[in-house]
Parts: sequence; C-alpha cells; structure tokens
Amino acid sequence: MFSYQRRYCGQVQAVIMDLAGTCVDFGSLAPIQAFQSLFNAEGVAITQAEARAPMGKEKREHIEALLAMPRIAEAWLAVKQQPTDSAEVDRLYNAFVVYQQASIAQNNRLIPGMDDLLGYCDEQGINIGVNTGYSREMIAELLPALAEQGFKPLSVVCATDVPAGRPFPWMALQNARDLSVSCVQACVKVDDTAVGIEEGLNAGMWTVAVAVSGNQTGLSQADWLALSDSQQQQQSLAAHQALSRSGAHYIIDSVAELPEVLEEIGFRLAGAEQP
Repeated sequence: MFSYQRRYCGQVQAVIMDLAGTCVDFGSLAPIQAFQSLFNAEGVAITQAEARAPMGKEKREHIEALLAMPRIAEAWLAVKQQPTDSAEVDRLYNAFVVYQQASIAQNNRLIPGMDDLLGYCDEQGINIGVNTGYSREMIAELLPALAEQGFKPLSVVCATDVPAGRPFPWMALQNARDLSVSCVQACVKVDDTAVGIEEGLNAGMWTVAVAVSGNQTGLSQADWLALSDSQQQQQSLAAHQALSRSGAHYIIDSVAELPEVLEEIGFRLAGAEQP
C-alpha cells in the first residue's frame, strides 16, 4: 500500500462562464421567451416557472424535460390527441432554434460588472472561456455582438460540441483544454443554474453560483432596479438559499462581485486548498 498526494499551489488560471444570466442577458430572459413562444405556437401555454425549471440543459434536452412535466404532458395530449415522440421533439427543436435566435438578438447586452471583471482577469493573467446550453447556430450572431462590447472569450464550447451537456463535465473540461490550463483545480466555473454548478463540481473545479442576474431570480435589469431595497434583499436571500443546495463554493449576486471571489480563491490555492 502507498499514499500519494499532490496539491496545486499556483494561481487561478481560467474562469469558465455560462452565457445567459451569467455574463450576458440579465435575468436569462432569451431562453424563457423562446420556450414560451414555441409552446404558445403549439397551443400549449407554459409558465415562466415551468420554462425555467430545466434551465442549463442542452436545449433539445430542455424541450424533452418540459414535455415530460405532468401538467404540460396532459395539456399537450388534450390539444394534440397524441403523446410526443422523437420525431416530434426534432420538429419542436428546429422550430425553437428560430425563436431562440430572435430572442438572443434582443437580449445580448453584457451584465453590469463584466467590464471590470475582464480588466481584472487581464491584469492577473487569467484566461476566460464560456460554455452554454445553446447550439452553435444559436450563438452565431451573439458572439460578434459580445465582441462589439469588448468581450472575446478565448474558448467557446456549446453543449452540442461534446458527448453530453450539463451536468456532465465535458463542456468545462473542453474549455480547460482549449485554455491550456495545467490542472482543473486552477479553474473556476461560474454559472446561474444548479446543473451548471454540478458540471463544474464534476469537472473538479471551483464553482461560483450567480443568484440575482440569472435564472434563479429571473428578472430583467430594469425590473430588478425597480424593486425597493427590501424587496431586492428578499429576492437575493431567496436566490442564495436556493443555490446553496447546489454545492457551490461561493454564491454571489452577479459577476460584479467575482473579482473579489477570485482573489479569495487565489489565496486558498496558495495555501494548498483544493476545490
């Protein structure tokens, strides 16, 4: 028998971020608008809460999860007179892509705090990658829009690029490979969904959950700012409590707080702490 231990003691090398609700699209509105439009067109209206429940998954899997919900399945059967099959899912997915592209174009602004984060990471020599449940065709116009705002991630991985999306670790690991990190302990995965945090944990990375700007709160920036201070505190607390069950190492309101967290993770790494 023998014991072998190896601990990484270097700096943070890479930040791997989800897109909608994490670094772009405050409130993660684009997917919700697209899913509701898709199902409304089929005569089966779904609520925002229903549309948000599977968030973080690859979008075909998201559609399948929605169709499997008892209320939606019952409503679908009442309207269509037959349950869905794989061919129907394919049809819905193809229709969804069009709705999704349109809604992404309307919700393509960086979340406040991203400029400061990009500056911090540049100063510290930390590379940034993104991964997403969107497909390549869905983000074809989003990436240039982000570049115009000064955000050009060095790695972009879609769920359709890997064998399986979240909660499997493959997207995050592909980001790490693209960014040439020396070990996964030097990576920080940032996401606004529990399944995205699980992805990061499964990849062996530090994880940071985003509570306010993303799916958990689900409000546009304008609607969030319209809340009173006490209402914001209540919403933030509820979102933090919900995401605490994800196992995230840290929970923040938005990426505006991420540089401070990265500083702390850097100190912990220097002390040989591991995710």
